[in-house]
Amino acid sequence: MTTIIQNFAEISSNYDAAFVDLWGCMHDGITAMPDAVRAMQDYRARGGKVVLVTNSPRPRDSVAAQILGFGMPEDCYDVIATSGDSARSAMYQGAVGQKVWFMGESPRDDDFFKPLSLLENPVDIQRVPLDQAEGIICCGPFDTLADPDVNRAEFLYAKEKGLKLLCANPDIVVDRGETREWCAGALAALYTKMGGQSLYFGKPHPPIYDLARRRLASVGPLPADHRIIAIGDGIRTDILGAQQEDIDSLFITGGLAKAETKTDTSPDANALNAYLQSEMVSSTYSIGFLR
Repeated sequence: MTTIIQNFAEISSNYDAAFVDLWGCMHDGITAMPDAVRAMQDYRARGGKVVLVTNSPRPRDSVAAQILGFGMPEDCYDVIATSGDSARSAMYQGAVGQKVWFMGESPRDDDFFKPLSLLENPVDIQRVPLDQAEGIICCGPFDTLADPDVNRAEFLYAKEKGLKLLCANPDIVVDRGETREWCAGALAALYTKMGGQSLYFGKPHPPIYDLARRRLASVGPLPADHRIIAIGDGIRTDILGAQQEDIDSLFITGGLAKAETKTDTSPDANALNAYLQSEMVSSTYSIGFLR
């Protein structure tokens, strides 16, 4: 059973590092959450390391610029690990071929195709129409408000051609302010359901945690797993990922699961436990909002 807390400071001394989600935890897709920012600033002032671990399909420098624009100061985190960086590495190693059909919003997602200097002899990726493609790069829907089913015809064609879909963001939905939007994970789930093969690189899948640990090691000694806590509002991404990585977690109930957990300032204990049981996922701690 999860333990409900009121402030991260109640437990923060138990951890040397935090893997912190962004959307729904540190910002709402429009602006930073001041209490969350202060909580991470205070944690860092006491010696904790903060790795922002996000399912954004963007490279980390692009995410850094984006969150600065949301009002998140650079002193509330140490480093950033994005699913986009993990997925880009796989793409430039040829995971879905050289000629790819791109799904996403242009120009917003075009940074995904920036050159990756860390690799020797990266594949020369070419964006082509679907009928010429060897694979699919999916950063998100063309229209984030449209039901994923609008892509069935293209996915049926792609499946029959045996194309793999590289999913750069396993999130199913996000809330941008008060508006719920579809993400790349919803498209990948549909493609898989239709019999296609989807490759995932963000939470809850292992590659992004490997990247997060490498980024954490770049700013100091790598703590033991029991000294790392994952924080986020996605039960099937942040919390499931932490459970699979055998690290503790802090579930932000006032994000995607606000209604299910009956969260006002704090979650309703009975509703929270019923929700965790229904999802068959456990969190070490839970809190309404990161503060």
